[in-house]
Order: sequence, then C-alpha cells, then structure tokens
Amino acid sequence: MKRLLLRLGPYEEARGWLRGLAVALVSGLFLTFTGAFGTDDTPLGARLAYWMGLMLAGYAWGAVVARFFFPNGRRRTDNLWLDAAVAALVMSIPFTLVVWWATTQFLGSPMRIGRVWVLFGPVLLVSLAITAINMLIESRREAATTAAGPQPPRFLERLPLKLRGAEIWAVEAEDHYLRLHTSKGQDLILLRLADAVAELEGIEGAQVHRSWWVARDAITEARRGDGRAVLTLKDGAEVPVSRTYAGQLRERGWI
Repeated sequence: MKRLLLRLGPYEEARGWLRGLAVALVSGLFLTFTGAFGTDDTPLGARLAYWMGLMLAGYAWGAVVARFFFPNGRRRTDNLWLDAAVAALVMSIPFTLVVWWATTQFLGSPMRIGRVWVLFGPVLLVSLAITAINMLIESRREAATTAAGPQPPRFLERLPLKLRGAEIWAVEAEDHYLRLHTSKGQDLILLRLADAVAELEGIEGAQVHRSWWVARDAITEARRGDGRAVLTLKDGAEVPVSRTYAGQLRERGWI
C-alpha cells in the first residue's frame, strides 16, 4: 500500500486529522491515569495538564512533520514499521526539548539542559507508539475501502435531487456555474469546471474545451467543419472541440 491517506477530498482528510487527535487525547488520558514514566507521585491535576498538554502539542507537531515527511499522503517505503520508526525519530529529536520544558514547569522537576538526552528514550517510545497506532488505523481503513471496491465518483454527490441516479453526459461552464447535461435533464450547480473534472474521475470522459467536459458514452456523432470538430450529445447539445484538446481526442479515437 502506497498511500498513507486516501485523497478523497477535504472531508476525508479532515476525518483523518480528527482520528489522529482522538488517538492523542486517549493516549494522554492513559498516560495520566497510569502515572507513566514516574509521574504517579504528581497530583492528578498537574499530571493531567502535563500529559494532555504534551499530547496536544505532539499532535500539532506530528501534523507538521506528516505534511513534509509524507508528501501528498504517500508513505516513504512499503514497510509500515520502518516508516513509523523514521517518522517517530524525526518528531522526537526536537520535541524532547518541549518535554524537558514541560517537565520543569508542570512536574517541578529541575533538570539541567545538558541532561535533556535522558528524556529522549521515553519521548521516542511514546512517539513511535502513537505513530504506529495512527498508521495501523489508516492502513486498516485503506484495506476495508479497497475490499469494498472502487468508490463512485465524488461528483455524483453534487447532483441536485431531481438528477440523482442520472447518467452524466456533459458538464458545461456558464460563468461561475456549471450546467449539467444528464439522462434526466439539465440543471445548474455552483462549482468550477476544474474541480468538477477532478471529481469526475472514474467516469470515462474528457475535457474537450475550456468550458466543456464530455462523457465518452454520451457522444452520438463527431464531425469536422471549418477546421474544428463538433461533438453531438444524446440530448442534442453540440459541443465544440478546441484545438488544445483535439490532438488528445484524436489519439483516443473520439474524433
């Protein structure tokens, strides 16, 4: 599996970050109530502030590391544990200084900066555990999604109620709106054509003009005239093919 996070849009990405936040909070509660790493003698209130503060800070720092360490949501290797170990190491080196500061402030445990290396082992252990948990959760979700089969194009979720279940024949840009040409008629939605083209992935089709995307099965006729091609759709609409896209369409046998 090459992906750490399925890129199904902002909604799915947000769910991934929320899952990570939930793991951090649950981990903070576990460390608090078990008195981990010798914090059991600290009053509960201070211990709770210590661990929850560190988990939230670690979550924020981990999100930053993930953006750079896993560009475009892709893991570095096919080895889940190797990726988890390297990511945890990258997070732990600077974060040990944060733990040192929090230890002196919340636990009242004076420690010279020269002894900060003593904290590195526990920081790395916790970072590795939380990173591995997040990656395992995501990998299991990926596997479940793959087993369930390919997802329908996200664009179908944008169809107005009266067009639900229709075949998408074409999408035409009109100012800031898109006119939908479907087997159940036409309607307008507010969206950019570039975003629509990205969400239509999974339907065999192509952008044929700066203002048009057309489904392959919707074409009933392709003709040339005055040096340009024109596509006729099932609903009778005539779609111009610009020179920018004509070469690609010829290669695909559309015109």
